[in-house]
Amino acid sequence: MTEATVQPGKLPVLSLSISHAPFAEQVRRIIDLGRAHRSAYVCCVNAHMTVEARDPGFAQVVNGADLATPDGMPVLFAMRWFHRIAQERVAGNDLLPALLEGTSESGISVFLFGGTADVQARIMERAVNEWPRIQFAGAYAPPFIPLEEFDLEQEAARINETGAGIVLVSLGCPKQERFMAAMKGRVHGVMLGLGGAFLLYAGVDKRAPRWMRSLALEWLYRLWLEPRRLFRRYLVTNTIFIGLFVRDVFRPPEKRAARTKGNGVIN
Repeated sequence: MTEATVQPGKLPVLSLSISHAPFAEQVRRIIDLGRAHRSAYVCCVNAHMTVEARDPGFAQVVNGADLATPDGMPVLFAMRWFHRIAQERVAGNDLLPALLEGTSESGISVFLFGGTADVQARIMERAVNEWPRIQFAGAYAPPFIPLEEFDLEQEAARINETGAGIVLVSLGCPKQERFMAAMKGRVHGVMLGLGGAFLLYAGVDKRAPRWMRSLALEWLYRLWLEPRRLFRRYLVTNTIFIGLFVRDVFRPPEKRAARTKGNGVIN
């Protein structure tokens, strides 16, 4: 397979290393990886993923990604705070339609892995209506089993035989990130962990109004929609994230960078 030669720079943010580039540039790089059929993966980093990365093994998975985009507003705020940069948000919810549009223009075929067959069908139906030239190579909704029970070689063969250049993955965090890391070198294309973006694009979930997103209140909107399922997650996750942020505010910059590199950052 042809090797893509350009990789965006990364900056340390808490325990992770986040890609620093404009939204359009990160989309272009993903498209280039897909066109080259390079085995690679992309993580969309939010507060939940950052908290999960207290596990050094999972931090290494995220930091081993070819791109780790600033998905959540808390992560974006921390990135701007520590590095004084005007980084844009690169959220999975926005990446999914941007990449579908990009593949329709470039002729790269797309494979959907994860979610349900109904959600996949809705995604493909909407995408074809919006971009008639889009090419879906295939789709597979695996059973809800632990990652350890996946036959990785079989799943890689399932994807590769379709010729897909871009693989959109929705298994939930941290399962989908661990899956992509395990599949790097096996799958002949770039994989993106998109989680709930599948449901949003399929019309199953609704997104917060733009003004709430700009104020980092998208979590509050989702909590209002699903209080029983998300209350504990947001209460615990947001509290831990704030603690991690405050800790690093008082940590010397060189120690922050050194700790991130120790977790597997790619420079």
